[in-house]
Amino acid sequence: MAESLKHHSEIDTLWDFDHPAESETALRHSLETLDERADPALWLELLTQIARAQGLQRRFDEAHATLDTIEAQLDGATARVRIRYLLERGRVYNSSRQPERAEPYFTEAWERACAAGEDILAIDAAHMLAIIAPLEANMEWNQRALELAERSTDPRALHWRGTLCNNMGWIYYDAGDYEQALATFQRATASRRAEGDPALVRIAVWAEARTLRSLGRVEEALALQQKLLSEFDALGEQDGYVYEEIAECLAALGRHDEARPYFARAYETLSRNPWLVESEPERSEPERLERLRVLGAAS
Repeated sequence: MAESLKHHSEIDTLWDFDHPAESETALRHSLETLDERADPALWLELLTQIARAQGLQRRFDEAHATLDTIEAQLDGATARVRIRYLLERGRVYNSSRQPERAEPYFTEAWERACAAGEDILAIDAAHMLAIIAPLEANMEWNQRALELAERSTDPRALHWRGTLCNNMGWIYYDAGDYEQALATFQRATASRRAEGDPALVRIAVWAEARTLRSLGRVEEALALQQKLLSEFDALGEQDGYVYEEIAECLAALGRHDEARPYFARAYETLSRNPWLVESEPERSEPERLERLRVLGAAS
């Protein structure tokens, strides 16, 4: 039997967002160790995270049923439990493509978290409001969240600074403001290095390099991607996005023969990525994969 949780801050240690099913199992094991009557707030908060894990597995009806159980016990619940409930109800609606139903839950979560001094939950709510906001408002919500993260003394705010700078960087990038995007991605990289997670650092550096290529600074972009490739090789791992970018940089420099095997490796790796293979047609991902296949096979 897993050791019982003693404090709500320990809940985050049970999460692996890349593996929500395993996270749900860990959360349920912890729930089994708790006496609901002895610590009802912690018990309910664990339930909110089980609902989140269910939603990430696209088991939306089950997630809503779990949240219904929590909702029935909100009278007299702590501010933190209520905020967590609001966030997760909103997330389930958003994940099931009902952002208009999610918005009031995220807004109330933001307001209650700010009033309760729950910085991390307020940042989370603002970040979710940015995701569902129309283009003209999403930067404003990201900026609100970033300002709060930079003021917060909670160590977890460091992670949010990297996440928010990454999100804002892509907003600038998609708007064609590559200089501002690069500066914002560089802020993300600095936060990730301070956070000390090499995997997140690699993601941030990749975004920097991708933006350098769009700025025409292809040699610099290639050097960063090749450094990332060396790191993945040392770990015995593959990354299709790095292969793809190395190929694109080499092609942009007219080094087509060198680019071809990287296009082939990118296709081989990314064609096994379910998100790319199953993504909506409007994202043009099938065309992207076909381009990689053709360029990788070209003689």
